Amino acid sequence: MEDDDSGIIEELAADHHRLQDLLDRVRSAPAGSDERALLVERAGIRLTRHLVAERERLHPLLRRYVVDGDDFVDRLRAGDKEVERTLAALEDTPPHSEAYVNLLLSLADGVTRHVVEQEQRVFPRLQAMGPDAVLREAGAEARRAEAVAPSRPRPDAPDSPALTRLTASVWGPWDRLRDRVTGRGRR
Repeated sequence: MEDDDSGIIEELAADHHRLQDLLDRVRSAPAGSDERALLVERAGIRLTRHLVAERERLHPLLRRYVVDGDDFVDRLRAGDKEVERTLAALEDTPPHSEAYVNLLLSLADGVTRHVVEQEQRVFPRLQAMGPDAVLREAGAEARRAEAVAPSRPRPDAPDSPALTRLTASVWGPWDRLRDRVTGRGRR
């Protein structure tokens, strides 16, 4: 993650770039290979944690400081839920199948839309309206949220930041235990 002084915008933008790099590695891995399947697992873990941190920390800031912030959050959540549904479907689809490739294409498209929307439309507005100290503290909070967030997608999880924190406190440790036992993301 970024250094302790980075704000939420820098933190999330850096995470976006790490996610895009990981998806580039997925695309370049041989189709149907164990390497690609492992990279997809890693991308799913990182992306799920990223989306939880955004829901907990970014969305409340948008609602509070950005004109039409509610509309931005509603649009972001709709896209995020679609990404989470795609991640969940990937977990249940054989990596050598055509359906898996189609899901990967859908995932890459969804992540690209997510990144472009935030970096070109959302972040500049939040940067202009949000107090620097609040954005810096939110960066630290986002790092903490991502560190304990669940690693498996739950598209039907609650949208409220408070309920997201509560469910993350239950599902995060459970997911980490399951991942450790199964070797998910580390094979």
